[in-house]
Amino acid sequence: MVRFRPGTAADSRLAFDIFVPTIDALGARVGGTANATAGPPDLAWLTRRPLFEHLAATFDAWWFAVEEPTGRPVGYARSIVRDGVRELTEFFVLPDAQGLGIGRGLLERAFPPDHVRHRSIIATTDPRAIASYLGTGLAGRVPMAFVEGPPRPVRIPTDLVRSRMDPADPPLDELGRIDQDILGFRRDVDHRWLMTQRPAWAYRRDGRLVAYAYHPVLPAWGGPYAAVIDTDLPVLLADAETAAAEAGQDSITFDMALTATTAWNHVLARGLRVDAFTMLYFTDGPVDGLDRYVLTSPPFFA
Repeated sequence: MVRFRPGTAADSRLAFDIFVPTIDALGARVGGTANATAGPPDLAWLTRRPLFEHLAATFDAWWFAVEEPTGRPVGYARSIVRDGVRELTEFFVLPDAQGLGIGRGLLERAFPPDHVRHRSIIATTDPRAIASYLGTGLAGRVPMAFVEGPPRPVRIPTDLVRSRMDPADPPLDELGRIDQDILGFRRDVDHRWLMTQRPAWAYRRDGRLVAYAYHPVLPAWGGPYAAVIDTDLPVLLADAETAAAEAGQDSITFDMALTATTAWNHVLARGLRVDAFTMLYFTDGPVDGLDRYVLTSPPFFA
């Protein structure tokens, strides 16, 4: 028997402790790099803690499944709402508790369809999870994958003017305009948080903000990157790769929709390799802008 209870701000480490064995088991099954912080749990928690606490501070719905009579938490799901769009950020059930209907109960509570304009999920390709996601009424519309490799300095000639964004005074309206154009929603609270976590760069043309980038501070810990014009996206990725190389990072990762042709052409020409771990973007919202976008890594949210 399983009961469900709401999550609270005190549950971040509990959520992490369910996430780790679940994502590691998935990675073992698919043969890809599912967990960007695989290793000693306490060290991984130090890296992921700011992200888990940001989600705990800004969630819309968060539920745990608890096994009875043992009281063991066996799964959780959480969603956020940004500008009328609900995104499922996490959905994890421990491997030994999967296939028992727990996931359906979590999704019903954490990912309802009401009171929002659209819903979305950046989903793994786990067969059981896909069945659950299809049960939400959403369709898997865009495949996603990521590339990884050692960073090397590279500069692409451009007329874009770069400037470091000030976390104390972010240009939220300009960033929101780009997000609205590409993703279909604003997410000011996430930009404010991201700027405290990784270097944020603005790219202007004729004084107008036309792209932004968050450079990685750790391998597989960078992004997002967005450009009004897709041909500007390689400039952002080249700058991020250069920053990673100059910081002495041993690898760099970019997560992208397979429709981002210009970005894919760039990273593959740079010799970055495609990982076996793939994803699907489930949504009933717009997807046309994903050709000008590279996801936040790790991809807990767009």
